Amino acid sequence: MKQWYEELFENYSKKYEEEIYTKGTKGECDFIEKEISFNKNLKILDIGCGTGRHSIELSKRGYDVTGIDLSKSLLNRAKEISISQGLNINFQIQDARSLNFSNEFDLAIMLCEGSFPLMETDEMNFQILQNATKALKEDGKFIFTTLNGLFTLFHSVKDFLADHDEDNKVKFENNTFDLMSFRNYITLTIEDDSGKEKILECNERYYVPSEITWLLKSLNYKNIDIYGAKLGAFSRSDKLTTQDFEMLVIAEKK
Repeated sequence: MKQWYEELFENYSKKYEEEIYTKGTKGECDFIEKEISFNKNLKILDIGCGTGRHSIELSKRGYDVTGIDLSKSLLNRAKEISISQGLNINFQIQDARSLNFSNEFDLAIMLCEGSFPLMETDEMNFQILQNATKALKEDGKFIFTTLNGLFTLFHSVKDFLADHDEDNKVKFENNTFDLMSFRNYITLTIEDDSGKEKILECNERYYVPSEITWLLKSLNYKNIDIYGAKLGAFSRSDKLTTQDFEMLVIAEKK
C-alpha cells in the first residue's frame, strides 16, 4: 500500500512548482553557499530534491550536486529542467531510508521536508538521518529543515497551511495534533497535474529542538545549531521561536 507522500507526488511535479514554499530557492542557496565558504570543490547531496530546484540552482553556480528522491515524477521534471538549462546533474531515484552512499559528500542538504519528517514512524525518520550522515565525509556538514513542534503548541497547523495556500488549491480538513507522539494528522484534497482529485490522509512528525539535538549527538555531530527557517531567507541571526513553522538545523561532524 502506498503512503500518502508517494500518492501525492505521483503526478504533481508542475503543481508542486507552483507551491509558495518553492519560491525561496535563490535565497536559500545564498545561505548554503556562505555556509560552505563558496568552495566549489565540495560535493553536495540533495536529499528529497523534488523537482531539483536547489540542485539546479547550486549546479548553475558551479557546484557538483547529486539529487535523490523517491518520486519518479518529480525526478523526471528535475531532469527535464536541468537538461533544458544545459546542466549535467546526477539525479537518482533512491529511498532516503536506504541510501547507498558512504563517505562521499562534503555537504548534505534536506530542505522543505525533503523526506524527513514525512515517514510514518520515528524509526524511519531516524534512518534518514543515519543515511545522510553515512553519506558525509568525516568533516561533513548537514543542513536541513524540519517541522517545529513548538509551533504546534501555540498555533493551528490547519490554519497555517490554509493561510499559505494563496490560490486555495488544496483543501485542508480534519486536523488533529497528537501530543503524545507530536504527529499532526490532516486530510488533504488536491488535484494532480492531470486534474484528477486525490484525498490524502496525511501525518507528519513535528520535532522540538532538544529531540533534534539528541538525535544528531547520537550520530556523533559535534556542532549543532538550530534557528528559525524563514522562506528564502535562512539566517543564523534568526532565533527559533514558537512563530516558526519550520526550524533550520546546521550540524557539523568535525
